[in-house]
Amino acid sequence: MRKSSETPSDARPARRGPGRPRRAERDGPSTRELILREATELFAARGPEGTSLRDIAARVGIDVSSLHHHFPAKEELYDACFERVHAAEREALAPLVAGLREAATAGGEPLAAALRALADGFVDFLEEHPHTTFLWLRRWLDPARGTGLDRAYALPLYGEVERALLEAAQAGTVRETTPHVTVRSLVWAAHGHVTALAAASPADRERERYEFRLWVRRFLDALYGPGRTEAPSGSGAGDGTDVIIHRTLE
Repeated sequence: MRKSSETPSDARPARRGPGRPRRAERDGPSTRELILREATELFAARGPEGTSLRDIAARVGIDVSSLHHHFPAKEELYDACFERVHAAEREALAPLVAGLREAATAGGEPLAAALRALADGFVDFLEEHPHTTFLWLRRWLDPARGTGLDRAYALPLYGEVERALLEAAQAGTVRETTPHVTVRSLVWAAHGHVTALAAASPADRERERYEFRLWVRRFLDALYGPGRTEAPSGSGAGDGTDVIIHRTLE
């Protein structure tokens, strides 16, 4: 009798049926991701001083020892929350920043459109993830503490925008002597916008969204719109050689 080389049907692993989710999909987010989600919300609402690991563990539904398995110290968890929101922000904005770099030396409407797209994308991201704003605002309440978070999770991305503006200025397509101040001003304005939304009534939120987007567009067009490379008479602006970047944008 010929011996079959096939595995008996009762010894084969069960096949995944049509539409049957994989184990990770059935189980939902990992414990680590749940910890990060809840910790981000609590740090954004209370700051690190007002949030204990026990508070976070209770929100997740685990004990503190389980939380320590993933994050041995609160400082490590706090840093991981910033890393998480930074990764999401970079994923959303990286294509728009790349588009700005490509349009920097072209100037005119392509550059203006790229700037508007990046600004809209940044505001969209913050409106969809308001905890990002409040996480950063809590950190900025103590300017001298946590500067490492700025260097790791804010300045690199914003520095890319500054470099694009500097490249445009050097190419003569825009006038920009202080790109760092310009980017910082727009970032702070956007976070202020999210703060205003959080305190507004539903009707006022729509007005705030409309008026803020309108202001951003007017701001960008006033600085970088087509035809803005020439300084108005008596403005005190330089001749295009006064790009005053006193630090290296690495």
